Amino acid sequence: MQKTAIETVRSFNRRWTEVLGLLDQGLLETEHSLAEARVLFELAQQGSWERAALRERLGMDASFLSRVLRRLEERGLLVSTTSDVDGRALDLELTDSGRSAFADLDRRSADQIDRLLAPLTAEQVATLTESMTVVSKLVGSDHGPGEMTIRGLRPGDLGWVVERNAAVYADGYGWDADFEALVARIVADYRENLKAGRENAWIAELDGARAGCVFCCERDEDTAQLRILLVEPWARGHGIGSHLVAECIEFARRVGYSSMMLWTNDVLVSARRIYEAAGFRLVEEERHHSFGHDLAGQTWELEL
Repeated sequence: MQKTAIETVRSFNRRWTEVLGLLDQGLLETEHSLAEARVLFELAQQGSWERAALRERLGMDASFLSRVLRRLEERGLLVSTTSDVDGRALDLELTDSGRSAFADLDRRSADQIDRLLAPLTAEQVATLTESMTVVSKLVGSDHGPGEMTIRGLRPGDLGWVVERNAAVYADGYGWDADFEALVARIVADYRENLKAGRENAWIAELDGARAGCVFCCERDEDTAQLRILLVEPWARGHGIGSHLVAECIEFARRVGYSSMMLWTNDVLVSARRIYEAAGFRLVEEERHHSFGHDLAGQTWELEL
């Protein structure tokens, strides 16, 4: 691992810890430590936790968690009772005072973040939150389904489409700058010669972060062309590619195309599976040398 990357992450951790005051004696100017606040949060979300399950959820040392729970119980913020299922286990639950303590912490935390974001522009807030989502997906342990949305283009998206296609295919397949130039030409042509009502493009978001894209362009009067399908590597496994292709097909049908085609390369196995599942059939294949590699280009078609 590059030393600069390690140092950057460590520096960010130190800075973010300082910004949020996570190492202060009392979190958010309360009597609670960070560990105590985490326990209050988890109990507030679920209502009741079996002690061993809570320890596993928090990843805390058993003896350390015991001390945290004892302090909270001594303050009257939680109660522990013998489990009805297993007499050897303890169930933990917040008291009314515990729920009030959590509500106070929750309000203070929201106010702190509101103050942190207040000086930023809307674009800066979007950049910050999108970056946080990507960080969480790349290195976090929570791989839940996430919230996926598909929307139209916004300012800045066209540049993002070019940049991310170039970076993803260079990293995954070693494609050179010729591919970036191709995508840039496609995107520029789409915008400059947009046929309103006949062409469209979409961005997929996962938990608010841009996670993929697809374009529907006019090939001829009867034929639409699906172009530049991309799903970010960190966002794969959520069905984003299939949803984008379905959106593209539905649009083409709605505006009156009778067929759709696309051009891809045989090395893009995951994309081909999406096309096949959507009903496309392979009609032509040819060898070519592009983007610094010998490839097999493929043309696929779908009757609408």
